[in-house]
Amino acid sequence: MLKILNSAQIKEWDAFTIKNEPIASIDLMERACQAFTQWFTEQFDATKKIGIVCGTGNNGGDGLAIARMLHHLGFSVQVWIAKGAVLESADFKVNKERLIGKLKTVELSGTIAGNQFGACDLLIDGVFGSGLSRPVEGFYAQVVKAINDSPATRVCIDIPSGMFADQVTNTSCVKADFTVTFQRPKLGFLLPENADRVGELVVVNIGLSSKFLKEVDCDYYMIDRKSIRKRIKSRTKFQHKGDFGKGLLVAGSYGKVGASVLAGRAAMRSGIGLLTIHVPRKGYEIIQTSVPEAMAQVDNADEFFTGTESVSEFSAIGLGPGLGTEKPTIEGVRELLEKADNKPMVIDADGLNIISANRELLHLIPKGSILTPHPGEFRRLAGDWVNDFEKLEKGKQLAKQIEGVVVLKGAYSAIFNYNGRVYFNPTGNPGMATGGSGDVLTGILTALLAQGYTAFDAAVVGVYIHGAAGDLAAFEKGLHGLIASDIIDNIPSVFRQFQA
Repeated sequence: MLKILNSAQIKEWDAFTIKNEPIASIDLMERACQAFTQWFTEQFDATKKIGIVCGTGNNGGDGLAIARMLHHLGFSVQVWIAKGAVLESADFKVNKERLIGKLKTVELSGTIAGNQFGACDLLIDGVFGSGLSRPVEGFYAQVVKAINDSPATRVCIDIPSGMFADQVTNTSCVKADFTVTFQRPKLGFLLPENADRVGELVVVNIGLSSKFLKEVDCDYYMIDRKSIRKRIKSRTKFQHKGDFGKGLLVAGSYGKVGASVLAGRAAMRSGIGLLTIHVPRKGYEIIQTSVPEAMAQVDNADEFFTGTESVSEFSAIGLGPGLGTEKPTIEGVRELLEKADNKPMVIDADGLNIISANRELLHLIPKGSILTPHPGEFRRLAGDWVNDFEKLEKGKQLAKQIEGVVVLKGAYSAIFNYNGRVYFNPTGNPGMATGGSGDVLTGILTALLAQGYTAFDAAVVGVYIHGAAGDLAAFEKGLHGLIASDIIDNIPSVFRQFQA
């Protein structure tokens, strides 16, 4: 897992690297700027007119060094220095000296014209970095506004100027098309409220100390391929279907039996040994035809779920996709939760809606279960929030309350473990915002729980696999044409990537 550090820890990380590599601060800055410049020159060509707006701190020093490097490579570069109340840092002064005789700089002060940067094709923002300690206002707010008013493509060095890395940003901030950050993403980059500030996120490696990372503690992580590879269980020659779990999916109602089909097919593609799908009577022929590998369990009612017989034979239960919220279904869910006892469950969609409308059911959720709400379902479960940082706290509280895992679905889906730690998923794409995608995730997670994965490992592996299968589907079909079945079709290809 990749640790996501806060602003203070990032500063300590730089200092530790400088002391223990050892490397001079100005040389570490040079290394970071070389990494930025390499990405930039691979992305854009030298026919573009480039403007670089620098503050007088270290982020401005980055901007000056990048200006020198781009000029050396033949790019047309114009540099502005925003001269406000911030004193020049030592590394800024060094890079300013290094520009003498190479590029002229223009100082900005007083009132900034709205079209100040209008002649640029590309505008690099180097005004403030992640060490910003107070909201941008006055002269600097004018600079930020002029950057945002420019028609140029905006590229931010490390973090958009005016944005806070790990707290709410509610004042002037550059709105980037690209943010090129160093070594690790900042927490704020992964939250929806900052999407129009960050733009497309790029992370470049600048060789900060790995030893520091091993010792530092944090609450936020990014899932990586290495962490998935070590969690996926291998299979041996003499294992049989009984070794890979028995799962029950309770899903579907009249007009929504497709949800049970999608969840069932996804579970079968995720390695479950034996799967039973509980459907209303009118869903029997559909499920037997669409998912012949699964067994069908038929409800007493024709059109919706009213209850199951014993669930003692199952190792995990998935509940919710397409279930409906009829009164008999609510009672059936109550009985199922009581019968489940200590069996881990995946609860999604109408399963969550029923629980949020009948709060007394929360305490019946078995320990070690996984809830998979989208933002609307999460709001009904956990209550409203003022900003996304408060939303993270509500996710932690809910996971602790159920003594399990909460998966808040969306871009960078957040996985809340009951111990207070949060894990963000890097896979997935906007094409997956389509009906049935969540049902597929329910099937994957149910299959993993049935195979004996812990709730946390199932959530981490399942969410990653789901997103990666969606990425393969998007590559094949495009974002607009992607449907949930395309995700299912690509699940085996993703698992194959992790085979020894």
